[in-house]
Amino acid sequence: MAAEQKIGGAKILDKYTLMSEDVPAEITIAERSDEYVNTYEMKQVKLFKATEAMLSYLKEKIIGSVNIKISEILDPREIESVRKKFIARAEELVSAEMGGLSAEEKKLLVGKLAHDLLGLGDVEMLLADNQLEEIVINSAREPVWVYHKKWGWLKTDLVIKSEEQVQNYAAIIGRKVGRQITNLNPLMDAHLTSGDRVNAVLFPIASRGNCITIRKFAKSPWTIVRMMDPAINTVNADIAALIWLGVQYEMNILVSGGTGSGKTSFLNAILVFTPPNQRVISIEDTRELYLPDYLNWTPLVTRQPNPEGKGEVSMLDLMVNSLRMRPDRIILGEMRRQSEAEVLFEAMHTGHAVYATVHADDAMQTKKRLISPPISLPESMLEVLHLIVVQYRQRRTGIRRVFEVAEVVPTMEGVGINKIFKWIPREDEMKKVGDYVRLLDQFQLYTGMTPEEIKEDLEEKKKVLNYLLEKKVYDVDDVGRVVAFYYRRKGDLMKMVEKKADIRKILELKGE
Repeated sequence: MAAEQKIGGAKILDKYTLMSEDVPAEITIAERSDEYVNTYEMKQVKLFKATEAMLSYLKEKIIGSVNIKISEILDPREIESVRKKFIARAEELVSAEMGGLSAEEKKLLVGKLAHDLLGLGDVEMLLADNQLEEIVINSAREPVWVYHKKWGWLKTDLVIKSEEQVQNYAAIIGRKVGRQITNLNPLMDAHLTSGDRVNAVLFPIASRGNCITIRKFAKSPWTIVRMMDPAINTVNADIAALIWLGVQYEMNILVSGGTGSGKTSFLNAILVFTPPNQRVISIEDTRELYLPDYLNWTPLVTRQPNPEGKGEVSMLDLMVNSLRMRPDRIILGEMRRQSEAEVLFEAMHTGHAVYATVHADDAMQTKKRLISPPISLPESMLEVLHLIVVQYRQRRTGIRRVFEVAEVVPTMEGVGINKIFKWIPREDEMKKVGDYVRLLDQFQLYTGMTPEEIKEDLEEKKKVLNYLLEKKVYDVDDVGRVVAFYYRRKGDLMKMVEKKADIRKILELKGE
């Protein structure tokens, strides 16, 4: 990494290398006097014009010679198989048509072909950069923009060749996940096969040109243990243990926060605490959740109508249908409308444990959002909600924190909000600011434990979480297996935690 060097009048803020499909690139983040924002510059191996012409010829030969069935293209499980066929054929043709190349040169050309035939061209290099959170194509008239985890919004030196190419990228993304974007349907929510979320808007709805926004997600889902890491500091062990106890005993939890505050990531992280002997149904517009592989989990996604206006499957349709699937837990990606909220809260009233996200900046605002238009729930319905966890993101620094944890307390006048934990910005700490009013009674009712036993249970959970943090167990499946082992053989797990035993011994047992 280079910091604050000066080259050609530009201050170099950062420098690193990327690799995608054996295609290398050098990234430079610079502050230039002729730009109002910092720049993201990508330097790749420059090809001769004759080589580029040969690659265009090879693309046509590969497309014409690789036998791919429509069912393979549309089936997400066949993506890797299709990729291997294209790569194998590309390697054959590069070797046959372009003799005398070194092994590295062959890999580079095959990688370039893979980017163009299977992906989004040079945008694939941006997708390979794990430091980026957002990739934005506003039109073919201006450079692509990116949001960097460290440096914020940056203007790249990559420009898409034409508006047709931008629309083609949107169509490619949509086809892979069964979505359409046309002049009749100019809006599209979809996702890449990697799980990254995509929104596309076509001209003239996007008046400056065709627009694509890609929100990148971590290749390995965020876990509660990783969020506890002092370098991340999104949540502390006290809050994590409380939420674990709440999930274990089927409390209903809402995660609220602003755009990009990490609501979905936090929701995904706490779902690892779900007991493995229960069925989980998740409902989303685009797939973002990723739960441990051992859970009895059925993910459902909505579908947009076809050009004739038929075939739509809405979130409300899926929610009503999910109640017929014998779920123990129902997860709603995001609550936006009154109809969705009514069904969701009705599910809480019928005994299902429910988790969802909603846009609101604090716990009190969450309550107001639920009882005000467009959701407009009767305040009495909120009595079945137990916990509100508020996520906060500071845009200046990019940090994400659990801002508040509050319980919903039924009163004679309606429902009240009792704050238990709150983030103190000056100290950058989450502190306990209130006592439990409702949760203690609920835990005693559901578990039969005394207040002292509940306190001991929370301390046990903190020990397990701190043990996982100490051992740097961040993988979602590994954290999930330890939690499952806790439910099955808690005594054995606590002995191993006390002895600080090798974590691999616990993971190998898998709760058997």
